[in-house]
Amino acid sequence: MRETPRVVVTRSRRAETTGAREFSFTEGQVRLAGLDEKIQAYRQKSWEIFKATPLPTPKEEAWRRTDLKNLNPELFRLPAKDAYLDLPDIPAMLLQPLAGETHGGQVVLSPGGSKVVLDPGIAAKGVIFTDLLTAEREHPGLVGQMMGRVVHPEDGKFAALAGAFAQNGVVLYVPRGVTLDQPLHSLLWGPGANLAHPSHILVWLDEGASATYVHEYASPSEDENTLHAGIVELYVGAGASLRFVELQSWGEKVWNFTHERAEVDRDGNLDWIFGAIGSHLTKNFSELNLVGQGAVGRMSGFYFTEHDQHLDHDTQQNHFAPHTTSDLLFKGALAHESRSVWQGMIYVAPGAQKTDGYQANRNLVLSRKARADSIPGLEILADDVRCTHGATVGKIDQDQVFYLRSRGIPVKDAERIIVEGFFDPIMQRIPFEGVRGRFQQAIEEKMIAFAAEDD
Repeated sequence: MRETPRVVVTRSRRAETTGAREFSFTEGQVRLAGLDEKIQAYRQKSWEIFKATPLPTPKEEAWRRTDLKNLNPELFRLPAKDAYLDLPDIPAMLLQPLAGETHGGQVVLSPGGSKVVLDPGIAAKGVIFTDLLTAEREHPGLVGQMMGRVVHPEDGKFAALAGAFAQNGVVLYVPRGVTLDQPLHSLLWGPGANLAHPSHILVWLDEGASATYVHEYASPSEDENTLHAGIVELYVGAGASLRFVELQSWGEKVWNFTHERAEVDRDGNLDWIFGAIGSHLTKNFSELNLVGQGAVGRMSGFYFTEHDQHLDHDTQQNHFAPHTTSDLLFKGALAHESRSVWQGMIYVAPGAQKTDGYQANRNLVLSRKARADSIPGLEILADDVRCTHGATVGKIDQDQVFYLRSRGIPVKDAERIIVEGFFDPIMQRIPFEGVRGRFQQAIEEKMIAFAAEDD
């Protein structure tokens, strides 16, 4: 592994220190004993930043449209070892392959436990795909080099929380020149009233490597609140290629906070796909750093909110090298009183000539009380670039409804067909039938439920 640039662009400003509420986690819960010195240093630093940083407020630019006043942080606790034995089981459908007929490997993360399966042929190539605790024990030097290189504790309160307290996580390392034909899959299952589920995903593809990896967050519907704070660190080496799919189907009482960042080196390629259909509130920071000449990154996002859900996606496409390309398309539908926020920024550094950057956010509002905020942005410090952006918020086209009704299609079915057509450009960007099927099923179920309540 070699060092890569770590310039971070942010639109937030320093938080004001107040007497705000605080989590009840203690320094004694930070795992340090028996770990590599670099891991210990990272965790200790994360704890110190976590303790010193107050909860974010709407006074900060990045949090202006997401208020945590109803979050009661003092109620959350970390799961005990083997806590999953007394909690709801994982539904079998969540363990099925989504990116092929079979898994090349699967990591299942539950509160206080994990299960790992990896094809022997893949392991023989030097690939590491395992849970975080096992990786810390069996590959301490590797984890010590990966951890905190892409996402940093200073990135925010919840990044520091996950860095200090992550009990569950996944480590994927693909050696130089290794191509994985079978997709890898992991699932973080997060049941349990008032439990906190900090997680840490580490992915590193060496030069010329190639892999497909699907990770899903899920939980049942609970009567009490649950918390997830997660970190995702992706590194795509020179000439490497990663297809990374994230599915978020948290239960309706989950507070979900994630800091995710990818670095793509020279001539590397990242196809990053997001799908969000769950949680009570989500604040997601997703950042694409193109740090090597010729690097390419594509970000495709899908979300469908209902009831009082609040989803806030903050994306950045940072071009730090010349001849780099980024392409972002996020599409969402909103029902009932739900709200979505998308804040996007394309940044082009000085000297990053021949940059090609694109971002678009499209929203379909299905009810009068739903709201979508869409805020694109550009910051360009080079003079030979092509950067474009766009954002739309609209309702179902009644002319389209009339056209379908004139052909004998009931109004509710007509609206469902229009919504499915609205999402089709995102579905076409997803190369996996299983993932498309999961999204299409979610659209159908939400539209049926919405139509039933609207009758």
